[in-house]
Amino acid sequence: MSINSVNISGNLTRDSELRATQGGTSILSFGVAVNDRRRNAQGEWEDRPNYIDCVMFGARAQAMQKFLLKGTKVAIEGKLRYSSWESKDGSRRSKVEVVVDEIELMSQRDGARESNDAHVTNYTGEYQNGPQNGSESPSGPVQVELYDEYADSDIPF
Repeated sequence: MSINSVNISGNLTRDSELRATQGGTSILSFGVAVNDRRRNAQGEWEDRPNYIDCVMFGARAQAMQKFLLKGTKVAIEGKLRYSSWESKDGSRRSKVEVVVDEIELMSQRDGARESNDAHVTNYTGEYQNGPQNGSESPSGPVQVELYDEYADSDIPF
């Protein structure tokens, strides 16, 4: 039996990038920095960052693109995917990335978004209030929980 499951939380290292395949499928790429705590040579604890590439696909990618900005703290559930290719100079390249199944926005970078949009706090791939047009998205259902009433500074914890 094999299990391919990843849970990480950290801050986005860059704004998300949305692109599309030739077939029209949306692809959203972003990076997350995750700290690893270790003792240094003097025996003191220090944080060392690990930089993780993440990817989302389809309508979910389009829905989340405007909320995934550099500095935003996120929690992600997904699976690892290994890719390899030959670069333009003929060398062999490879990488491991996280294919995102669920993502939760845990904070918003100060001043990152100056619009009247509601705060998105959770994205799990399920519709909260059912599909808007009576049918599900071709890429799967979408849930975005919105909280207009409260600012982050109003929450006591």
